[in-house]
Amino acid sequence: MDYHINHLKELEAESIFIMREVASQFENPVLMFSGGKDSILMVHLAHKAFFPARIPFPLLHVDTGHNFPETIKFRDELVERLGAKLIVGSVQEAIDNGTVTEEKGINASRNGLQTAALLEALEKGKYDAALGGARRDEEKARAKERFFSHRDEFGQWDPKNQRPELWNLFNGKHHMGEHFRVFPISNWTELDVWQYLAMEEVPLPSLYFAHTRPVFEREGVLLADSDFIMKKDTENVFDEMVRCRTIGDMTCTGVAKSTAKTVEEIIQEIATTRVTERGGRTDDKRSETSMEDRKKQGYF
Repeated sequence: MDYHINHLKELEAESIFIMREVASQFENPVLMFSGGKDSILMVHLAHKAFFPARIPFPLLHVDTGHNFPETIKFRDELVERLGAKLIVGSVQEAIDNGTVTEEKGINASRNGLQTAALLEALEKGKYDAALGGARRDEEKARAKERFFSHRDEFGQWDPKNQRPELWNLFNGKHHMGEHFRVFPISNWTELDVWQYLAMEEVPLPSLYFAHTRPVFEREGVLLADSDFIMKKDTENVFDEMVRCRTIGDMTCTGVAKSTAKTVEEIIQEIATTRVTERGGRTDDKRSETSMEDRKKQGYF
């Protein structure tokens, strides 16, 4: 299959350049890892950027406690295979400590509670840069980000106060307590990601491939049946052939009907779909500015 190799190699080179800039400019970086394809891509690029040495920064996973079991299994296998250091920020611990209050009711989710756990983990580790796999094509708020995105001492983001990035010059200077979020794959699209993963033959979680699992429908979105989700009496569970396009908290991560069981079939599916990648994320539908509001508070 034609993956436009030159285009993908240019994206790879840009991302690796940015990762090496982070390693040179910051004293204590960390790489955010969710178990999704974009963070898997980030780990793969970091491995290539610094090979034959190990990835020079730890992986940080903010665990909601309501993850797909397949995500945690894949995460642990990847960390062991690469010999990487894994740090886990726990939403459950934040709830137990009284830092955040767990939502109640039918639409309760821990996804929004990740912000407090993330900021606590960044402060505890004294990280001055956090690399993430966000892309500009994902969502309108993420399209506003620079490669090097400044955060103040409270972890907050001001979209109207960002530093210019001309001629691939990145300014990572910051005051004590401040940090940067860095997005090396900003210029990639969902299709680019999948074509590159196929070209590089990168292992992926089974969730991304079509499989049969119990689901139910809520407001036009299929959700995987889970003990973490309270269902209405009218919401009936049935078996369906589905796959994930994004991977996150089970309470808000929709699954899509699909028969794509290989990466090549997924690429063909994405190339013809009119539904956005995050179209099945119920957390994005809470308000018109839900993502931007969370990012201003410290969310990734």
